[in-house]
Amino acid sequence: MLDTNLKTQLKAYLEKLTKPVELIATLDDSAKSAEIRTLLTDIASLSEKVSFREENDRPVRKPSFLITNPGRSGGPRFAGSPMGHEFTSLVLALLQTGGHPSKEAQSLLEQVAALDSELHFETYYSLSCHNCPDVVQALNLMAILNPRISHTAIDGGMFQHEITERNVMGVPAVYLNGKEFGQGRMSLAEIVGKVDTNADKRAAEELNKRAAYDVLIVGSGPAGAAAAIYSARKGIRTGLMGERFGGQVLDTVDIENYISVPKTEGAKLAGSLRAHVEDYNVDVIDTQSAIKLIPAAKAGGLHALETASGAVLKSRSIIIATGARWRNMGVPGEEQYRTKGVTYCPHCDGPLFKGKRTAVIGGGNSGVEAAIDLAGIVEHVTLLEFAGEMRADKVLQDKLRSLKNVDVILNAQTTEVKGDGSKVTGLSYIDRTNQTSHEIALSGIFVQIGLLPNTGFLEGAVELNRMGEVLIDAKCETSLKGVFAAGDCTTVPYKQIIIASGEGAKASLSAFDYLIRTKPAE
Repeated sequence: MLDTNLKTQLKAYLEKLTKPVELIATLDDSAKSAEIRTLLTDIASLSEKVSFREENDRPVRKPSFLITNPGRSGGPRFAGSPMGHEFTSLVLALLQTGGHPSKEAQSLLEQVAALDSELHFETYYSLSCHNCPDVVQALNLMAILNPRISHTAIDGGMFQHEITERNVMGVPAVYLNGKEFGQGRMSLAEIVGKVDTNADKRAAEELNKRAAYDVLIVGSGPAGAAAAIYSARKGIRTGLMGERFGGQVLDTVDIENYISVPKTEGAKLAGSLRAHVEDYNVDVIDTQSAIKLIPAAKAGGLHALETASGAVLKSRSIIIATGARWRNMGVPGEEQYRTKGVTYCPHCDGPLFKGKRTAVIGGGNSGVEAAIDLAGIVEHVTLLEFAGEMRADKVLQDKLRSLKNVDVILNAQTTEVKGDGSKVTGLSYIDRTNQTSHEIALSGIFVQIGLLPNTGFLEGAVELNRMGEVLIDAKCETSLKGVFAAGDCTTVPYKQIIIASGEGAKASLSAFDYLIRTKPAE
C-alpha cells in the first residue's frame, strides 16, 4: 500500500509520537477493506507506539478505521481511503493523537476543549479535492481534543450511495448531528465560531481592547501578507485582519507562474505566506470580516473599521487587500441549487459527477481548463460562452476541441438553472444570434465567469469604479488620505498572485511614507 519512500517519511514522522496510538479497523471481505488492512498493517510496522487490530462487528461504516489511544473510545475515523490529498490528514491525525502538538493558537485549542455539547461531525471528501484536507484536519483535531466530539471523514467515491441519498454535489460537505452544517473550505476557527454561540461576542470584546495600529491591513491573501511583512519590517505596529488566511489562493490547485517557485499548490503557498508573516511582529486577526470603514474625520482622528462581530479597530492608516470572489451568473435557480449541482471548483467537485452530463459556463482560460479537466471524468461537457468567441489561450482551445465528449456553444446566454427541488436537472439558455431559447439536460453546472471585488463595505468611504474596484493611483493611494489598497480588489490590471504580492508591498511602503510625513492624532 505504501511505497518505500512513503514508509521512510512516515517512519520519521512517527518518531515524534510521545504516547501510544491504536488503530481499530472495521472491515469486510471487499477489496477496499483489504487495501485498508494492508495500509494499517504497514503503519503499525513503522513504530512501536502504533498498534493495529480489527473489530469487525462494530455498527459503523465498512471499511473504516478509528485513530485513538488505548483505553479511549473516541477520536477521528476515516471511512474509506485516506490517500490522495487526504494522506496528510491521516499523518496529522496519527501525530496529534500520539501527543504531537498542533500549530493552532493555544487559545483556540482551549476553546475547542471547552465545548460542552455533543457534536458528531461527518465530512464527505474526494481524493482529488484540495479544499477538503483543511476541513478534515480541523474536525479531526476537534475529535482528538474533546471527547464529546466525534468526526468521520468519508470518501465519497467509496460511499456513493450516501452521496446520492444526501444529494451531496460539492465537497467538502460537512454534516453535524445528521444535518447539513457547511460546504467548502473552512478553518478550525470558522468551524468553532459556528458551533460556539458566544464566540462572536467574546471576539468583539477582545478586539475592542486592542490599541490603535499604525497600519491595519484588511485581507490576508498575497497582497495583505506582503503588506504586513513590509510594514512589520519598518518596526511599526501592524495588524492583519482577514476571513481566511490565503484568500483565493486557497482555491487554486496548481501554481506554476510564481517566479522562483517552479510549481506549488495554493494551500502550500498560503501556508508559506502565513509562516512568513508569523516570523514578524504582526497582530494576525483571523475569521473576521469588515462591514464598514469610518474615515478618520468622522472617527475622532483615526480611521476606524467595524467588523461583523461588532468590534471596532482603529489605525493611523489602513490598507485594503480584500481580494475578489467568484462571479455568479445571477440567474433564477443559481442560489437555490448552489452545492446541489451548481459549483465553482471542477477539481474538488468533478469526481462527484462521474458518468454524468455537465456544463461549464465561461470560455476564458479557467472555463476551458475546467472543461478539459471534467472531460476525463464525466460523460459529457457542454461549454457555454456568452461572446462570439472563446477568450482562452489557443493551446487550450485546441486541446478542448480535440475531446470527443465536449461541445462548445458560443453566443449562449444562460437564463435559468433547472432543478427538481433537491438537485440540478438542467439549464436554459438563449442563442444570442437569433434569440431562440434552448434547454440542456444535465446534472452539474461549473461556473467560471470571472471575479467580483470584495469591496461592499467601502461604499461611501472611498471611490470605486463601476465594477466595484477601488480606484488607486501609482502608489496605491485611494481617494481617502491614509487609506491605501492593493491586489485584486483594486483597478490594477491583471489579477495575478505575483502582481497582488507586489502591490501589497508597494501599498505598505506608501503607507509608511504617509505615516512619517503625518503628525499622529491625539
